[in-house]
Amino acid sequence: MDFKILNPEIQQFINANIDKNITKLALHKNPLPDVEWIAVLNQIEAKTKARLKLPTWFASNNIVYPSKISVEQTSSEKTASYKASLISGKNLIDLTGGFGVDDFYFANKMNAVVHCEINPELSQIVQHNFEKLNVKNISCYSGDSLETLVKLNTKWDWIYIDPSRRNDAKGKVFMLEDCLPNVPKHLDLLFQHSDSILIKTAPLLDISAGLLEIKNVKSIHIVALENEVKELLWELQKNYSGKITIKTVNLVKEKIDTFEFVLDYASENPKYGLPSNYLYEPNSAIMKSGGFDEVGTFYKLNKLHKHSHLYTNENLITFPGRVFEIENSFPYHKNEMKIHLEKQQFNITTRNFPDTVENIRKKWKIKDGGNRYCFFTTDENDNKIVLICKKIH
Repeated sequence: MDFKILNPEIQQFINANIDKNITKLALHKNPLPDVEWIAVLNQIEAKTKARLKLPTWFASNNIVYPSKISVEQTSSEKTASYKASLISGKNLIDLTGGFGVDDFYFANKMNAVVHCEINPELSQIVQHNFEKLNVKNISCYSGDSLETLVKLNTKWDWIYIDPSRRNDAKGKVFMLEDCLPNVPKHLDLLFQHSDSILIKTAPLLDISAGLLEIKNVKSIHIVALENEVKELLWELQKNYSGKITIKTVNLVKEKIDTFEFVLDYASENPKYGLPSNYLYEPNSAIMKSGGFDEVGTFYKLNKLHKHSHLYTNENLITFPGRVFEIENSFPYHKNEMKIHLEKQQFNITTRNFPDTVENIRKKWKIKDGGNRYCFFTTDENDNKIVLICKKIH
C-alpha cells in the first residue's frame, strides 16, 4: 500500500470529491502526480461507499480504504454491532479478518482480539486504521490463519470465521466446503482451540444444507438490515447436540424486530382463515427462516393459505413485518379487476399467485407507486383473491 495517499493535499482532494461520478472523474488528468490516479479514484469510491455503511471510518481522519469490492463485502457497522452482542469472554480470534469492522466491535467486548488476514497489504491497511481509530487491543497477523491459530496455541473464548467462496466454486450450489477456510474439514481443529465458534455466511446458503455440513450448531441468527437479509450467523458450541434455535433479527432504524423458534419443534398446527380486518406480512428474516407456521401460531394469527405466508386477524397487534388494514377483498375475476384496479395506481405484491407483478400491471394497466397497496394471493379454499390495503406505519 502506498501510504503517500495520506498526504494532506491528497486527502483533501479525496474528501472534496466524495459522491462524484468516478467514471467521469477518471477521464480527467491526474492532478496529484505523487500517487497513481487509479489509487486516488479507488479511495474516493470506497470512502463514498463507507459513508452510510461505515460512519465511524468515514468520520475519522487518515483512514485508508481497500478496494471498493472489499468495502462492499465487509459487514456494516450495524450488523457488526449485533454480532458483538452475541459474544462474551476475554479473547477472540478472527480467522478471516478482512477490513476489520467486526473486530472493531468485538474489541469493545473482549480484552484481546486477533485479526488474521491472508492478504498482507490488507492486513497492513487494517493495522494502520486501527491505530487511527485508537483501538489498542487488536493484534494483526498476516498469513494463513489456521497456521496462525496453531502457532499461537491459545485457548480462545471465541473463534470467528467469515469464510469466502473459492473462485472455482462459482458454478456450484453454495456449500461451506467450497469456502476458504473449509470449516467442515477443520471443525475438529477449531474446537481444539475454542469451545465456541461463530460463523458468518451469506444468505445464499440454505439452512438445511448448512446443517448437513456442520455439527454442534446451537443457534442460527438470520440478520436483516432494513428488511434485506445480509448474513446468517451460525453459533457452534463444542459437544452440543440439543435443539437448534432459529433467531430472526431485522435491524430497522432505531429498533430491532426479533422472532425466534426452535427448529423442528412439534408446535401446534397453524390456524387458517379468510381475510379479516388486518393483513400481516413477515419481514425478510422470518421469510428466510422458514418459520411460517411458528410465527402465525405465536402471534395467534390465521394463515390465508399454507403457501401464501400472509396472515390475518380482527384486532391490530405489533408484528415483526409489514402491517396493513384490509379495505377490500374480492375474487380475482375480470369484472372485479375492471371495477377496482384497472388504470389505477397501486404498490403490488404477489404471494402464492400464478402471475407476476409485471404481467398483472401490463394486463390491467396498473401504475406503480402511490400510497395504496394491493396483494394478489390465494386463500385457504384455493381461490385466487385480491386484497386492497392501507399500510399502517
